[in-house]
Amino acid sequence: MEQFLDTNLSFYYIAYKQNVLIHNLNQKHMKIKNVFTLFFFLVAASLSAQEISEHALGLRLGDSDGFGAEISYQKSIGRYNRVEFDLGWRDSRNYDAFKLAAVYQWIRPLDGNFNWYYGVGGGLGNVDFASTADDGLFIFGAGDIGVEYNFDIPLLISLDFRPEIGLVGYDDFSDNFDFDIALGIRYQF
Repeated sequence: MEQFLDTNLSFYYIAYKQNVLIHNLNQKHMKIKNVFTLFFFLVAASLSAQEISEHALGLRLGDSDGFGAEISYQKSIGRYNRVEFDLGWRDSRNYDAFKLAAVYQWIRPLDGNFNWYYGVGGGLGNVDFASTADDGLFIFGAGDIGVEYNFDIPLLISLDFRPEIGLVGYDDFSDNFDFDIALGIRYQF
């Protein structure tokens, strides 16, 4: 009887060890599978992030002469050229306004994933003051110079300087020179 119990216990012990081993192998297999899947998506993302992306959409965070953050879209025109469109708006007690800017840019490589760019463009906007009747449309010219970092994932971060000068506008329109510095964060696709 003792020998029967020893054999039976040995059988259960071996079966238990096999189950533990299979369970551990399944866990390792799942970890390897997860690491492989993550690696695949990172490689695919890095391949989709090009030197100059076909499209980029994000925010341009700066002063923009009182308009604050702007929604920013970039579209490549060629290998080293693109056009950027920025839309800023303001809704406050003193005035409501919007401003649309378009800038044609030339991009030059610096080092690795760093590029610098310069451009020229302009835009238009509209202001509606709450306290006065003097409001309306304005048109401005703009330049642009900046530096950007193109991550291996589809993310682009930039710092740029966009001087603007008023060209035409409503009666009390200020055609002063405006210095606009902004940080841009854009998703590339």
